[in-house]
Amino acid sequence: MTLQECYLALGGNYDDVIGRLRSERLVQKFVLKFPADGSYELLLSSVASGNAEEAFRAAHTIKGMCQNLGFSELAASSSQLTEALRGGDLSGADAYLPAVKRDYERTVAAIKEFEANL
Repeated sequence: MTLQECYLALGGNYDDVIGRLRSERLVQKFVLKFPADGSYELLLSSVASGNAEEAFRAAHTIKGMCQNLGFSELAASSSQLTEALRGGDLSGADAYLPAVKRDYERTVAAIKEFEANL
């Protein structure tokens, strides 16, 4: 699997991120670091414990990383969740968290498959 195929598998925009970062090696470096970032786990634990402020921060971090890396689908779902949490209320999380989970799992699975083929 190439990096471009990885982006296709995770619902991302390869051309956009290459245009921004200008180096496939640099993109690869950041893509491979993404699964180790703790923001997703923080999001889940914050929602579970009722900490809306931490959940918002984690969702916002995921959204920003995904926008920078061109992970379009996860960027979109995490953006919706971020906006739902913006007011400090967790009640909107239930509507958007399943999509974030689905897109995150798809993203990480594609990255792991790419990494296994290096």
